[in-house]
Amino acid sequence: MERGVKIHVIPLSALTRHAFRGILLICNYDRTAERVNGVTADDRIMRLRDKANKLPLLPGVYIMHAKNGEIIYVGKAKRLKMRVSQYFRSDRRHNDKVRKMVSSVEDFEYIICDSEFEALILECSLIKQHMPKYNILLKDDKGYHYIKITGGDWPVISASFDTDDKNAEYIGPYISGFVVNRTMDEVRKIFRLPQCSKSFPQCVNRHARPCLNYFIKNCSAPCAAKISAAEYRESVRQAVEFLKGGSSQSVSELKKQMLLASDRLDFEKAAKLRDRITAIEKIGDRQKIYSSTYKRQDIIALAAANEAACFEVFIFKDGKLCDREEFLTDAVYELPQARSEFIRRYYSMRDDIPPRVTVDGETEDRELLGKWLSEKRGSTAVVVVPEKGEQERLVTMCRSNASERLAQSLGRHMGQTAGLDELARLLSLKEPPKIIESYDISNTAGDENVAGMVVFENGRPQRKAYRKFKIKSFSGQDDTRSMAEVLERRFTEYKNGSDDESFGRLPDLILLDGGKGQISAVERVLKKMDIDVPLFGMVKDSKHKTRAVTSLGEEIAIKANRSVYTLVSTIQEEVHRFAIGYHRQSRSKNAYVSKLTEIEGVGEARAKKLLLRFKTLSAIQSADKETLMKAGIPENVAENIVNYFSGTEQ
Repeated sequence: MERGVKIHVIPLSALTRHAFRGILLICNYDRTAERVNGVTADDRIMRLRDKANKLPLLPGVYIMHAKNGEIIYVGKAKRLKMRVSQYFRSDRRHNDKVRKMVSSVEDFEYIICDSEFEALILECSLIKQHMPKYNILLKDDKGYHYIKITGGDWPVISASFDTDDKNAEYIGPYISGFVVNRTMDEVRKIFRLPQCSKSFPQCVNRHARPCLNYFIKNCSAPCAAKISAAEYRESVRQAVEFLKGGSSQSVSELKKQMLLASDRLDFEKAAKLRDRITAIEKIGDRQKIYSSTYKRQDIIALAAANEAACFEVFIFKDGKLCDREEFLTDAVYELPQARSEFIRRYYSMRDDIPPRVTVDGETEDRELLGKWLSEKRGSTAVVVVPEKGEQERLVTMCRSNASERLAQSLGRHMGQTAGLDELARLLSLKEPPKIIESYDISNTAGDENVAGMVVFENGRPQRKAYRKFKIKSFSGQDDTRSMAEVLERRFTEYKNGSDDESFGRLPDLILLDGGKGQISAVERVLKKMDIDVPLFGMVKDSKHKTRAVTSLGEEIAIKANRSVYTLVSTIQEEVHRFAIGYHRQSRSKNAYVSKLTEIEGVGEARAKKLLLRFKTLSAIQSADKETLMKAGIPENVAENIVNYFSGTEQ
């Protein structure tokens, strides 16, 4: 081990005792050390790589620091050396987030733990304490929500963010406003409480006309003196009991009151209580839409785009959806890792741990997370990924809500994110493809053989990333060989470390406008070049419309899935448009070249040079002798060009 390096081994008892007291154990890091001016980024990376290679193969936590000493990332590792050294190797396989984080790292420290599980606990505590910018940040600053009941002869039930009024009664706290708003709506309808902002008794006027809510039996209209103060207080009292005890207890109490009123022959009151009981039961039946075989669980789903991501949490209690939370974060890249990090961050801020956490996809360290949650809960807790049945339906519903929220935040339609999710499911991809590349060949009986490449990011075309290819290895018509050549040239650029923003990264999915022959040829290219990217073809029907997606093994119909069909057909139409547009452009240029070569002194090379300089044939035609000479054309040739287009050529 390197001389001077201090290693702290922390037993679990000490870890849990001290982690939340703000104690940060430092290993081999000098916050005050000044770097020599002129040190390059390569020198910094090499220094960090050398340091990482000297780490032990032990579990622990690593802490990345910026130049000013700020903690910018905290992570855990089963083997510190293997995990940390990965950051400072070639960045070709790094996603944008990691690449940006590594560019900001000036130094790192590490803490050795007895096990990976202890490392997980310490990681959660340090993230909660320091809120590093490159960890998923879930701000727990929304505040808690309460239901407020004022005192007096005309009490009011309302939502509140604080408990400052000492004369009022409060029910709560609730995690978010969702449950408060829904509960308030239910209570007002069931107990016919006012939904307006009027104050009582100031606004009571027996000559006033009630609003519409009174006539549809959603309000008892105290403003129009349709109910006495005593009756109003009784309605509020019953509403409070409903809020505190739930629907079952309220129904049981109201049934007793109804029977008692009936025995006293107070049939009007009995009828009102009957209607109230019916309203409560109707609300309960409606809520059963969300019922689950698991009485207590959280469902977590992730919707990801290139710019951002959204985590949605459905909270079930007593088999019913009682609350929900959503978190918009920066872009995430490796979805299993992102889900794992979210779970750690979310439940590190909460003490109420459910026995079951249902997730919409694979999660890194699933068993480890279950062990950690079990310890926090004090009893068994599991993390599961459902594949079918009711649980899968609930997960889909949760993911749809996440997609909708993300789409709203990005100013786009939900279908763009939903289409990618469904495409990933149909093609059995590990995660939704953020970057899709599509290729098409265009020629006229083998003449002017060209290809087009289009790029879609998060379901939207990125025209600045489009690229054109001229087939060079052969002449004539052979779409299979053409497609193989194009893909080999494209990934050769990637292998050579191209700075081109299109060629310097791997796509998540390749779609060819072609059948099994082209897929087979391209698969051989990818295998030879050791490129692991999912590859499929787009199949058209007799009317030249997108019908299905195909691989070498099977054809996958997509017309039944509207969001996928819209996405794939858009990609296919766009790559066809781009390829055929380039083909027409090439034919037009060649026609211009042929016309220019008729002029004495203008060969093919000079004709192409002229077109490159002047862009169009009309621009060349309107140029005078001096302008042509400034473009590098000899005087006698320039004179021939002017005479040719003026019709005075000898």
